[in-house]
Amino acid sequence: MNTQKITLFGLIIKTSVVHTITYFLMGLLAYAFLGYAERFAEADMASWMRQTSDPIVMAGPLFQPLRGIIFALAFYPLREILFGRKNGWLTMGWLLVALGILSTFGPTPGSIEGMIYTILPISGQLTGWLEVIPQALLLSAILHYWVNHPEKKWLNWALGIVFFVMMLLPAMGLLIG
Repeated sequence: MNTQKITLFGLIIKTSVVHTITYFLMGLLAYAFLGYAERFAEADMASWMRQTSDPIVMAGPLFQPLRGIIFALAFYPLREILFGRKNGWLTMGWLLVALGILSTFGPTPGSIEGMIYTILPISGQLTGWLEVIPQALLLSAILHYWVNHPEKKWLNWALGIVFFVMMLLPAMGLLIG
């Protein structure tokens, strides 16, 4: 892959699309299989987590392209390492897990700091890994493939359509609800 052909704008678009799709997908799976509605209603979580019925939570996917921009701005200077190598997606995935999940600067649940400084049960914090670690790896793998295969126009269309639908669903839910 000629990493000189990777533009910042193109990486921002692709990262925002892939992050939003993987965020939505993993969030939906976590909601369905990890009992988030019940878990977030428990006393230790309800004091700081919005309930899943909150309109802001429903709007969550609409804000994910902003996070995609931030990720792309971090990935762009590392594009030779992340996209110029066959297994660059593993490096990207590890960076996301290491810096964004395990070693946050604040006591985020599921991070080392969260396990030390919060009173949340560690078992509950580790359960969150079932959502966020696969999402980081899925984001890395799909983005790596898409950036390294710009000739696959069907991928542009497929991911673009899925992104559009995933943006449309919460927007319609907010307008109707």
